[in-house]
Amino acid sequence: MSETHYHHLRDLPSRHILGTGTPMCAGCGGLATLHQVYDLMGEKCVIVNGASCLTLLSVYPYTPFRGSWLYTAMACAPAGAQGVRDGLDILKKKGRISEAEDLEVVVLTGDGSAYGMGLSATSGAMDRNLDFLYLCYDNEGYGNTGQQFSPATPHAAHTATSKGPKGYPGYKKDLFGIWAAHQPSYVATVVAAEPLDLARKIERARSLTGPRLILALAPCPTGWDYEPSATVEIGKLAVQTGIWPLKEYVDGRVVHTKIPHPRLKVEEYLKAQGRFRHLFAPRENREMIAEIQAGVDRYWQQVEQEQEQPRS
Repeated sequence: MSETHYHHLRDLPSRHILGTGTPMCAGCGGLATLHQVYDLMGEKCVIVNGASCLTLLSVYPYTPFRGSWLYTAMACAPAGAQGVRDGLDILKKKGRISEAEDLEVVVLTGDGSAYGMGLSATSGAMDRNLDFLYLCYDNEGYGNTGQQFSPATPHAAHTATSKGPKGYPGYKKDLFGIWAAHQPSYVATVVAAEPLDLARKIERARSLTGPRLILALAPCPTGWDYEPSATVEIGKLAVQTGIWPLKEYVDGRVVHTKIPHPRLKVEEYLKAQGRFRHLFAPRENREMIAEIQAGVDRYWQQVEQEQEQPRS
């Protein structure tokens, strides 16, 4: 990662600028991410918020955001961002606002929109090289409507619509890879439990123009079934077990910003959440746990092989 202003926790903002008293669930990993990102970006941005859990932050006529906030339907937040960006550019061209008065355009959605319902609008925005930052808080299900499975739901997780003995039969979509295939300006994964890594990636993203994705794992106490006080611990376990790789795509290359060593077994992460309880009780499903572990092992083996290959 390039030079950064964030070397220690004391370098991070010490006060939140997002208003307090919001109706979000206790221990919400998405809100924790938003707090950190908004503190780093400041008030000079327009938040284009696709329908999701975090649209509940703003209840007309009130909003906790210090700057501008725009609500859109779930599938069209990047299209709304295009309109905002075009409007700002026209105002600048006509001299009605100065460069100093310009605003950053930020799309904010959950995984249901980012991975699924809004993916075509997002792809179109990238094709147009829209100058915007897309912040997805990934709680791995449609959390606002009862935690049904989404394209981001991990294999074997129990959800409101996958309650069988083996949980969700599908596999989590690789949104990082889908974005990278469009060759945008920047793509990065983060988690609020690793605030320095998050801050450095926001710093890098803000130094660039064009389409940029910040994909944040957002542990969800209500959807994942754990005590709200464990959100940070679960976020750290996701990184330590290798289930949530911290990485970034820039200049055509993928770089891992934190490689877990030693890497913990995935069951340390799985057994901390009620959505995976069926893998451990009434009796342990060693076959499925081994399948999940094997998938993580294959990923990191490939990373190690790529690191060993000499650059041309």
